[in-house]
Amino acid sequence: MPLALILSSHVAGSQVGATAQAAALAPFVIDAMVVPTVLFGRHPGWGPPGGAATPIEIFEGMLDGIAANGLFGLTDLVITGYFASPAQVEAAGRAIDAVRAAPRDGAFAPAPTVIVDPTMGDEGKGLYVAAETAEAIAKTLIPRADLVACNAWELQWLTGVDAHEPTAALRAARQLGKPVLVSSVRRGDEIGAVLATADEAWLALHAEIDTAPNGTGDLLTALYAAAVVERQTRSHALARAVGGVAETVSAAQRWNAPELPIVAMGGRLKQTSPSVRIERLA
Repeated sequence: MPLALILSSHVAGSQVGATAQAAALAPFVIDAMVVPTVLFGRHPGWGPPGGAATPIEIFEGMLDGIAANGLFGLTDLVITGYFASPAQVEAAGRAIDAVRAAPRDGAFAPAPTVIVDPTMGDEGKGLYVAAETAEAIAKTLIPRADLVACNAWELQWLTGVDAHEPTAALRAARQLGKPVLVSSVRRGDEIGAVLATADEAWLALHAEIDTAPNGTGDLLTALYAAAVVERQTRSHALARAVGGVAETVSAAQRWNAPELPIVAMGGRLKQTSPSVRIERLA
């Protein structure tokens, strides 16, 4: 059975971060080990979140416990997200190296896939982590990534290249020199994501919904990660992941849900959406 290690935020009352990603991976029969970087009661967008950052000793101790049980060698997928300090980022880098170095007897996949979501900022907000934490992510985790999953603002921060429309996002991704899944890409009244690798690039778009709960980027990362574990083609993986986000946001709007209804969506996350159109960029 596939196994994921998620290093990101645990938010009790909001479907964001590792909380959302563990829920999204469940319909794909991917177990998740969550090592939280913060323990919050709610998303900070609602106001003071409650809780606090996970002390580095606890963060590292949880990773040590996972390693001691031989689970690094069974880890098929590593997802990193929000970090509260450079020390956590450095510990995450060491954990990624240990996962890659561990013997893989009995693992589902022949090698682990590392997906780095540089959760550090957004359009209109700028950086919402300390600058030294953002710099640590860029220096320590981006080079270790098999895929960088970021929003357009974060990609621009990492590369200095505008990434808000499809062709610009492709240029910025190629500048980063890593496979990139970039969200919040817009064309006219549509929004979606670009997936760019060294040899191909795809764009998936759907009509933009006026308001969406927090966590759409986290959900997109998890859904695309599930498709990687399933060895889906890149175009299908992108279309299904973007469609899963679009359908979940639409469901939240219909049900007047303040958070993404990920658990309620269940197996529908595994289906493609007729609202999404996909085209090849390169």
